[in-house]
Amino acid sequence: MENQAMGIAIIAGGAIIGFLITYLVGKKTAAKAVAEAETKAQSLISEAGKEANAIKKEKLLEAKEEIARERRKAESDRDAKEAKLKQQQKEFSKREEAVAERFETISKKEKQLSQKDAELADKVSRIDKQKAQIDELVAEQNARLERITGMSKEDAKKYLMENLVNDAKAEAAQLIKNVRDEAKVNARKEAQRIVLMAIQRTASDHCVESTVSVVNIANDEMKGRIIGKEGRNIRAFEAATGIDLIIDDTPEAVVISGFDAFRREVARVSLERLMGDGRIHPARIEEVVEKVTKELEEEIIRVGEGALMELGIHNIHPEMVRHIGRMKYRSSYGQNLLAHSIEVGYLCGIMANELGLDVNLAKRAGLLHDIGKTVDRDLEGPHALLGMEITKKYKEHPLVVNAVGAHHDDIEMESPIAVLVQSADSISGARPGARRESLENYIKRLQQLEEIATSFDGVTKTFAIQAGREVRVMIEPERIDDLSADMLANDIAKRIETEMEYPGQIKVTVIRERRSSAIAK
Repeated sequence: MENQAMGIAIIAGGAIIGFLITYLVGKKTAAKAVAEAETKAQSLISEAGKEANAIKKEKLLEAKEEIARERRKAESDRDAKEAKLKQQQKEFSKREEAVAERFETISKKEKQLSQKDAELADKVSRIDKQKAQIDELVAEQNARLERITGMSKEDAKKYLMENLVNDAKAEAAQLIKNVRDEAKVNARKEAQRIVLMAIQRTASDHCVESTVSVVNIANDEMKGRIIGKEGRNIRAFEAATGIDLIIDDTPEAVVISGFDAFRREVARVSLERLMGDGRIHPARIEEVVEKVTKELEEEIIRVGEGALMELGIHNIHPEMVRHIGRMKYRSSYGQNLLAHSIEVGYLCGIMANELGLDVNLAKRAGLLHDIGKTVDRDLEGPHALLGMEITKKYKEHPLVVNAVGAHHDDIEMESPIAVLVQSADSISGARPGARRESLENYIKRLQQLEEIATSFDGVTKTFAIQAGREVRVMIEPERIDDLSADMLANDIAKRIETEMEYPGQIKVTVIRERRSSAIAK
């Protein structure tokens, strides 16, 4: 136990001694660090003071330089202002001199005006005296004339006025004729130039549409397969397409007949695919016809987009594109409607460019002018008004809407573009070979032309020539003079415009001829 107590005491004493030694060493080390820190702080303070003095001197120099610059700038501004002030003083001096000279000039003119006023008053007084003398002389002369002629003043005035009016009417009629002739020549030349240039730049082929299509077959045995057992295949085909299929003795050919060009095309393509596939029965026929119909509907959209690209027309409603594509399967008097509409668009654009109008709007109106012919056949009304409703529905420009509705005079034209559309439509439709006309309608039109011209007084004979493009009118020279002949030609032309429908234009020529003959024996 004693040894343990002794060991503990020794350990405790050692720990105390170690602690004391550590404490003393640490205290000494801390004192040394403090001394070093104080020395370093004094050094930093000294350096900071030196640096602050240097910065102070530098800022003072910069401030002095800035003050010097500002002083120089102020002196420069002052000198400029003094120079400007001197210049203004010189200008003011010149203006004062000019004002003084002008005042002197005005004073002189006032004196001259005063003198002229006095002279004018004197002249007015003399003129009044002369006028009174002239009035007395005129009254005396009138009294002498009344005694000599035996006519009163009112009668003489009336007689003179009648002569003047008759002379004025004759001169006016002659002047009107000259102006009209000159205007016709100039207008005809300019119109011919524009129209001929437009036609030359859009010289396109014309194909006459028919109501039948012919499908060639490999051999006549295929006709039996197309007809089918007891005619079931041909009945199914006609029911699915709505087209008549004519199978006769024509070798290696089948005729597809129908007025709807779209259905006729569906029938043609479907029949060719059925013959190529070899499977011809009612179920297969319905399947092929349905598939071909969908393909052609997509083709319609591509055709419409192609027409728009060809004319450079953009931003049009998708449904309008579909209507444009349908034009490919429509015809007007045997003329393909899409080809006709594209040509009208070209003509409108060319003429609009010559006249300084909006070319894009003109092309748009020309392409869409017959869009009413593509609507459902159940809708009634003129195609121009139906087209106007379609274009209005799909937010077309108001000028385009009006041009579509007015190209057959169903509504009033509101812009020159509407006139261009009507003219281009007539040009495209009236070109030889563009449209087909029945013999009966042709003969009726010639008869109506001659009847209208013959209905006027003084007309002896009429002749419709050049396929109804011109009517020549023979008149009685004793009853109708040259001036009246011009008026008669205009009246006949107006009657024709009002009462007849015709493509293009009709020229009215009035012929006044007087023949005198004698026989020498």
